Amino acid sequence: MSTENNTPRKNPFFEPYNTPHDTPPFDRIRLEDFEEAFMEGIRRDNEQIDRIINNPAKPNFDNTIVDQEDDSEGYFDLLERVSSVFFNLLSAETNDDMDALAQKLQPILTQHANDIRLNPKLFERVKYVHRHHRRLTPEEKRLLDNCYDGFVRSGALLDEEGKAKLRALTEEASLLSLQFSQNVLKEQKAFKLHLTDPAQLEGLPQTAIDAAAEEAKGDGWTFTLDSPSYSPFMTYCKDRELRRQMYMAHNTLCIHDNDANNLEICKRLVNLRREIAQLLGFKTYADYVLKNRMAHNVRNVYRLFNDLIDAYKPTAEKELEELKKTLPRPLPVREGSVYSQEQKQGQEVTTPLPRREGQGEGLLEPWDIAFYSHKLKLKKYNLDAEMLRPYFQLEKVIGGVFGLANRLYGITFKENKDIPVYHPDVKAYEVFDKDGSYLAVFYADFHPRKGKQGGAWMTEFQSQCIDKKGVNIRPHVSVVMNLTKPTVGEDLQSPGKPALLTLSEVETFLHEFGHSLHGMFANTRFESLSGTSVLWDFVELPSQFMENYAVEKEFLRTFAFHYETGEPLPDELIRRVVKSRNFMAATACLRQVSLGLLDMAYYTQKEEFTDNVMTFEKEAWKKAIIGRQRTDTCMTVQFSHIMAGGYSAGYYSYKWAEVLDADAFAVFKRHGIFDRKTAESFRENILSKGGTEDPMVLYKRFRGGEPTIKALLKRNGIKPPSLPF
Repeated sequence: MSTENNTPRKNPFFEPYNTPHDTPPFDRIRLEDFEEAFMEGIRRDNEQIDRIINNPAKPNFDNTIVDQEDDSEGYFDLLERVSSVFFNLLSAETNDDMDALAQKLQPILTQHANDIRLNPKLFERVKYVHRHHRRLTPEEKRLLDNCYDGFVRSGALLDEEGKAKLRALTEEASLLSLQFSQNVLKEQKAFKLHLTDPAQLEGLPQTAIDAAAEEAKGDGWTFTLDSPSYSPFMTYCKDRELRRQMYMAHNTLCIHDNDANNLEICKRLVNLRREIAQLLGFKTYADYVLKNRMAHNVRNVYRLFNDLIDAYKPTAEKELEELKKTLPRPLPVREGSVYSQEQKQGQEVTTPLPRREGQGEGLLEPWDIAFYSHKLKLKKYNLDAEMLRPYFQLEKVIGGVFGLANRLYGITFKENKDIPVYHPDVKAYEVFDKDGSYLAVFYADFHPRKGKQGGAWMTEFQSQCIDKKGVNIRPHVSVVMNLTKPTVGEDLQSPGKPALLTLSEVETFLHEFGHSLHGMFANTRFESLSGTSVLWDFVELPSQFMENYAVEKEFLRTFAFHYETGEPLPDELIRRVVKSRNFMAATACLRQVSLGLLDMAYYTQKEEFTDNVMTFEKEAWKKAIIGRQRTDTCMTVQFSHIMAGGYSAGYYSYKWAEVLDADAFAVFKRHGIFDRKTAESFRENILSKGGTEDPMVLYKRFRGGEPTIKALLKRNGIKPPSLPF
């Protein structure tokens, strides 16, 4: 432990933060603080559990259920506050030392969670309250049911042998999930495509070239697998061989013969989850998960997938044929390309392409899709992502998104530089409600960097709740993304271009901001029911709902101005954006469905999973695949959502919620996309309620009825085949 003025430095987790709104003091936290705080937090947790189970009073809702949720002496606060900081940084700002500490702590924390959930005396009190309780409010009843069900689903009804087995399974699964994520990050950050020949940059936009030059630090150009680098490279680079290298690097992560290989880890995770579910009395892990979801069961998930495939596949096949017509003849091919085609008499058919580079027409390869889709889109709509980028300066986009929230809900954002942040890229804002009262703290972490996971997500450093003293503890929410970075000048010292986003990145921002609104508007009594603590197939509704605004002219007019001239985004460009909205929409839909099918295929396993992961993957999703599949790539080993990110047997949630978001936005379209009355209803009935009631009850209260698939089909320009939801 370091010292200051010969006085031992205090662990910042052990005392009041003394920061604006009690936000984490990132500037004072050191790596050595975490383990000490975790251990003390566990000790306090155990002490509080002992107080509950040794309470001589008859168990009741307040002294058993509420005392687990909240304690006036703050005994649960320490573990929560250190966990929120540590695990958020582990995703957004990690390093080798933090990774090693996570490996050490994960089994300890899993064991602690098991100690609570498998404590027989505590469960007896919970069970008694579940059977004999006073008249409860709907929120209290929801908390009680969740608490009881949580114990049961964690093995409280098992005998001692079963409990011991469950402990071993959950601890192993927890550690493997962490290892899976660390392997993906390690592999992703290790790859760099370094170019020195300017001819190899042909076709690439200047923004991508500038970013690559900055990445290379003056020595040529370096491209990475981070989305702001990878996506434009695959879309614009004319060198097909370089696109192949980038694509294969991206799609062969964690299958190589090294210590970051995830193939066996995936198999073990699938089997561990199956064993956990079966130990708890379920046929499959999907059955276990879906019991507490809006979908309820496997049959309803597959019904949604089949309905979407029936509706979208004919259009997707037409999209593919149209795309093939744009290919040049001859199209260069590489020797040894291998595809998986349909099954014939139980044997996989593979088609090697014997011709060498530049000989013959070849086939449309996956590294051609983005490149030729861009060409087709340009031909059909005269629209290119780079045409829009100058109008999407990040600072202006931030203003537009905040302005949208103000127009809908009356809230305002004010940057507060006195709030500590964990990296200079991060901005911290105070959020104020329509009456001027403090609502939340909002962190925004925009750009990729070493030690940061790919993708985008919303998280919290503090959740909303109302404590025993009646104080409404307001949330600290954070959105973490990997958006295009600003660049510096050619001499690497002078100013370059600001961060200019693509329309897709604007949509990503809106998506995560939707999640953050769900957290910021939370207004529930209990933390475990607050904000995004809802059923997983409901949690994407607020986020996907916000994406609808990205192509609305009235919204674009509020912030889309050229970063140099100040000219607004031209009406003609907006018209093309709207007209092109459904370009390749059916193909995109089937892509999501294919991932959902893969997820369900793994987690509906009833017997030990021993298949070859790469072969199994191709078979699992083939119903939603159009065209050939390569056999030498693998999605599963980097599919963090279903292996390490909480979406196991739940990836269907994105399409499930898309039905909801299209249906909900149709209400706004009918009344006006900025209609304050409709927005207030959405806030009151959806965003503020968290998990306090059944989500379909909440949705029907807003919508006036159950959703149908019709609005989604209409939005995507698909002729409805009379399908129910």
